[in-house]
Amino acid sequence: MYFALDDPRQALKKTAMRQLQLTARAFHRVLKLSRTIADLAGSEAITQGHLAEALQYRPKLELI
Repeated sequence: MYFALDDPRQALKKTAMRQLQLTARAFHRVLKLSRTIADLAGSEAITQGHLAEALQYRPKLELI
């Protein structure tokens, strides 16, 4: 699959990967989920909202 991300979505991607410590594999799963969310919304492109929604479904790690 190929997902084209413009500058605002690239910035969100970089921030999320750094803050959530996501690997490339984990972020690819987020992209696939955001594509599904966009499909359900009837959107041709993945918006920042779709990407943000997919990111919120990531499990939170508890640091002890």
